[in-house]
Amino acid sequence: MVLLTLIARASDGLLLSGSVQEAEETGRSDMTEYQNKAKQLFRKLGSNAASPSTVDDGEILFHYIVADNVCYMALCEKTFSKRMAFSYLEELREEFSNMHSTQVASAQRPYAFIEFATALQRLKKPYVDSRAHRSGVKKLNDELVDVQRIMVQNIDDVLQRGEHMTSLASKAQELSSQSQIFRKDAAYLNLRSKYAMWAAMALILVVMLLFLRYMVF
Repeated sequence: MVLLTLIARASDGLLLSGSVQEAEETGRSDMTEYQNKAKQLFRKLGSNAASPSTVDDGEILFHYIVADNVCYMALCEKTFSKRMAFSYLEELREEFSNMHSTQVASAQRPYAFIEFATALQRLKKPYVDSRAHRSGVKKLNDELVDVQRIMVQNIDDVLQRGEHMTSLASKAQELSSQSQIFRKDAAYLNLRSKYAMWAAMALILVVMLLFLRYMVF
């Protein structure tokens, strides 16, 4: 079953649209927790994330594809067909792209395309339960949805990798700041050494002038 669908801008994780199955429909009370995890994944993945890909969180899988700076994610039970999940995401990508591709970059607020939820519900309906609705799903193209080529990652690895990258970025920024300070200090010391040299030369010149004056007079 497709439990959750979210669409976000890949570059910054800004949520653009989405829908969630009600608790009574799914029989689950932990959908808020998984929705928060999905939001964390959006912020970690970025526009260069491997796609298509699956993030494993035990009995739940986060399937996603990234195209044209938009990340399409479907949260599914592990027993749900992976081929059907990615077929659904491809249909979702095509529909959303046709309607909003030119507006994604200018979106400023979360759920800027909330009206797309109607189309999302229509697309998701045949996929909600693969056993009950299999006859309503169009024939899948195995060449288009090749599940053997889909990368599978562990959710903890993805989130920790994001934290590691953030840590590296902070360290790089710190090193850059220290490098700038070092350059300023080096320039200051170099200037001081020049002043000291000039002062020494001036002192020698004064001494020589005084000596010559003494010798003459």
